[in-house]
Amino acid sequence: MVSKSKGAPAFGRGWGKTAAWLALAAGAAFLLLSIGSFFVHWSADQNFLEHYTTADRAQNLMGQMGNFFAHLLVSKGFGAAAAGVPAIMLWLAAWGLSGGRIPITKPLIGMSAATLLLSLTLGILGGGRAFLGNGLGGLHGYNIGHLAMVTNFGYVGAGALLLLAYIALGCYLFPKTMRRTGRRLWQKAVEPSKKTPAPKPLPKPVVEKEDSKKINEAGEVDFEISPKKKSAPQGSQEVTFEVESEPAAPALPPAPAPPPVPIVIDPHSALPMPTEGSGDVPEADEMEPSMLPYDPKKDLEFYQYPSPDLLNDYQKGVRMVSNEELENNKNRIVTTLGHYGISIKHIKATIGPTITLYEIVPADGVRIAKIKGLENDIALNLAALGIRIIAPMPGKGTIGIEVPNQNPETVPMQAIIKSQEFQDAQHELPLALGKTITNKAYVIDLAKMPHLLIAGATGQGKSVGLNAILVSLLYKMHPAQLKMVLVDPKKVELPLYAHIEKHFLAKLPDAEEAIITDNQKVIYTINSLCIEMDARYLLLKDAGVRNIKEYNQKFIDRRLNPRRGHRYLPYIVLVIDEFADLIMTAGKEVETPIARLAQLARAIGIHLIIATQRPTVNIITGLIKANFPARIAFRVTSLQDSRTILDQSGAQQLIGKGDMLVSTGSDLVRVQCAFVDTPEVERITEFIGLQQGYGVAHELPEYTPPTDDNLREPKDTTNYNSMSDEELIRIVAQKLFEAGNFSTSFIQRKFNLGYNRAGRLMDRMEELGIVGEQQGSKPRKSLINDMQTLRQILDGVQ
Repeated sequence: MVSKSKGAPAFGRGWGKTAAWLALAAGAAFLLLSIGSFFVHWSADQNFLEHYTTADRAQNLMGQMGNFFAHLLVSKGFGAAAAGVPAIMLWLAAWGLSGGRIPITKPLIGMSAATLLLSLTLGILGGGRAFLGNGLGGLHGYNIGHLAMVTNFGYVGAGALLLLAYIALGCYLFPKTMRRTGRRLWQKAVEPSKKTPAPKPLPKPVVEKEDSKKINEAGEVDFEISPKKKSAPQGSQEVTFEVESEPAAPALPPAPAPPPVPIVIDPHSALPMPTEGSGDVPEADEMEPSMLPYDPKKDLEFYQYPSPDLLNDYQKGVRMVSNEELENNKNRIVTTLGHYGISIKHIKATIGPTITLYEIVPADGVRIAKIKGLENDIALNLAALGIRIIAPMPGKGTIGIEVPNQNPETVPMQAIIKSQEFQDAQHELPLALGKTITNKAYVIDLAKMPHLLIAGATGQGKSVGLNAILVSLLYKMHPAQLKMVLVDPKKVELPLYAHIEKHFLAKLPDAEEAIITDNQKVIYTINSLCIEMDARYLLLKDAGVRNIKEYNQKFIDRRLNPRRGHRYLPYIVLVIDEFADLIMTAGKEVETPIARLAQLARAIGIHLIIATQRPTVNIITGLIKANFPARIAFRVTSLQDSRTILDQSGAQQLIGKGDMLVSTGSDLVRVQCAFVDTPEVERITEFIGLQQGYGVAHELPEYTPPTDDNLREPKDTTNYNSMSDEELIRIVAQKLFEAGNFSTSFIQRKFNLGYNRAGRLMDRMEELGIVGEQQGSKPRKSLINDMQTLRQILDGVQ
């Protein structure tokens, strides 16, 4: 079996065809050298061909054979244009050697036609036969060009025919260039010569271009539409372009130093604090260690924040929106509105990463609703997906038309992290989402939102948006300041963050995994957060403050006594990746505690981020929407879904791939979500996970589900929680054997125990051989038949 060589071209799989293409290239080189030498020695070699003797020798560089072929192609053929023949051969050889990877049809037709036309042109211009035997055009150019065309049509007619032939060839080879050149010649030659145009029912603006159109650093271009001078006919308009440079920001005066805060004595404090008039406050170096401000970061004082170099840079460095694209879109908008009798005073274009916003100022008397109704007409004329009209622009006297760019840019997360807006952000919980239409980083504060609802169709960038939110928190927050509770029913999106369990994650006591994937454990976790919320409110009440920021500052100043239960409170962010699955499986058991957290948890630093791919009214209920004023909508498939998320339309007109609308109350901002890939998240979490962390993840309060009075013996006031596991297992095993129900939920209800402890007792009974292995949600099987055997097993428990 013959092996195929990787170096062989795709067109010819064997060396035979490759050798044939190489031979064709060598023949083309031979002809090219022969023709070049013929131009130098044509007179002597012409005489040699006519009076050939054995004593004579051709002076051509390629010898007698080269002289023969050159004479055949130049003198008897196409004259000086004969060089096109070896050029055609070389292109054909290159096509064969490349395996057909270069175009062949159009280049060969173009070179062949150019050879013939050039021969005719040289034949007409040369006239006689003095040079190259038959003139500059060869025998072909002399017979057809000089004799046939000039004789029948004259020099003018022959030249006109050749010009038309050249134009047709140019249109075939370069259609876009010829079309653009023809349009420019038409505008320069025809339009200025028009005197008074015929009156039209609707004015149509005339576009005039300038050579000085530029895009400023902010990505803004001004198109001004102003009436012409008095000499111009009435109703005509002229479009001019002006570049607005961004004004330099005025220098801000230095911020005044904050006034000194008077220090008072707190009755809950363990240390006496000096008052304002008690004399000088000792310097920090002179204070005792217990009098210095409390530092929550001291346990991990060597913690290093992730570097932006862990993220990839996807930017190409070149703005993908050209002046031609801006010009065409502007002309189409003006023309479409002009067809409906809408005049425009001014147009301003703001270039974003994925869309360009055209702000128009309509003429006086134009109704905004009339422009809003032309949304589909403008989209049809621009042949673009995702046209959105904002009528009017909030806070501006303009109407916005958002048009997607032909070549959208990718917004890398690295650029957002390095941006001045994120680095200088003084937010409590900064979220870096992406770039706005003005190419500025969009950073918002989750603590002020205070909760976030994310929705969108499948594959539109929702998971990438969640990763961008979590990554921005990891870049800005210290492990002592933030704890996250991650819920992922799909089990595939958030396990990347398991590396940071001992730094940033929180979970129930004795929970095996920090990333919660079981729906039953989700219910316990959310109810545990409700217990944590109630406990924090008691701390705020005891401290006499209204929110977590004031409380932590008071604790840092050591004005709260840890012996009274006070502690530093980190922010807790609950992230649920797929909320629809929880609602379908748990329903009110999840919706009620989430609504309670959303209503009350803002002041004590617990914030919720909920994402779903099913933005329907049975998933995003009125109770959820009322407590989530901040929402992010990715592209959806219907207008009804957009209204479910945002209470207005717009999300169905997005273009996907991270294009989103962010609603923070009354404002609606279009943002291109920052892109962060899975390997980037892995590098960040591994960088944090390899550093020194806390011994365990942050533990949430243990949740005890409500008991069923019908299944519990009346008047049973025994405190089973105070018993040890060795004492409790004897009672539990006997009660379960008598009831014939070996299930964890029965232990919880019967003895008023938490889920984790009940599960631990059940695992212990499995080790003792009392019950069998777990079989899903079914009760376990008993492995003993009588009470005596059970007592013998329990007597051996130490």
